[in-house]
Order: sequence, then C-alpha cells, then structure tokens
Amino acid sequence: MAVWNELRSNQMLMSAVVGWVVAQVLKTLIDMWLNKSFSAERLVGSGGMPSSHSSTVCALVTAAAYTYGLESAEFAVSFVLAAVVMYDAMGVRRETGKQAKLLNMIMEQHFFSFDNELFQKRLKEFVGHTPLQVAAGAVLGIVIAVIMELFYV
Repeated sequence: MAVWNELRSNQMLMSAVVGWVVAQVLKTLIDMWLNKSFSAERLVGSGGMPSSHSSTVCALVTAAAYTYGLESAEFAVSFVLAAVVMYDAMGVRRETGKQAKLLNMIMEQHFFSFDNELFQKRLKEFVGHTPLQVAAGAVLGIVIAVIMELFYV
C-alpha cells in the first residue's frame, strides 16, 4: 500500500497519467460521435484527436515546471522528451499511417481474391497525428496539469 501512496503522491507522474487517460477517453468519444459506433480500440490506440502522446508529455512538462521550476533538470529533460515525442507524432508516425493507408488500398484493389491470412489483415492506419491533433493534445495536457496543480493534495 505504501508504494501505491508514493506513486499517487508523485504529481508529475499523476499529471502525465491523467493527461493520457483524459485524451484517450476524449478521443474515443469524438470517434464515437463521428462514426456513430463505439470502438474499444480507440481507448488504447494511437492516432486521432486529441493526441494522447502530446497530452501526456505536456502534462509532464507543466507538472515539472510547477514542481521543480523552469531552471531544473527535470523540466529540461521532460521538455526535450515532449519536443521529440510531438515531432515524431507529426512526422515519422504520421507518414507511417499514410503509407499504411496506401498499402491497404493497393492490397484491396489488387489482392482482393488472394486467400492468404497475411493479406487479410489491414495495416493500422491510425498511428500518427496532424499538427492540429498534436496542438489540441498539448493544450489539453497543459490544462490538466494546471488544474491538478490547483487541486493536488
């Protein structure tokens, strides 16, 4: 029980976790509203609006700023981590999703009758984010960390 209490008292960790959870729930609700159906995969999956990656790391950065100050090593490390994660979400991971979408279209058009299990599975297309999704996640993470700072016990 002591370990759980220690983890719960870590404001940086809790801000990051709450940032991720809130973003994933919002992403699922937005997806459900747009597609008129529930997809459980959205609760843990990547891609979509808002970016849970951005929300998580921006909540972490903001909590580090509150807890240790802007001149601290903790803030510096979390800031660099956030920059890399958000850049990657918009860059490499987004391009991977575009390639998966194209490959899925090619597979459907040219191999629709090919009866091989490998070709029956679609590649995952929701792996990256648009700049708007990343920005929305970043704002969400910052807001969550600020709220947690105000009410954290």
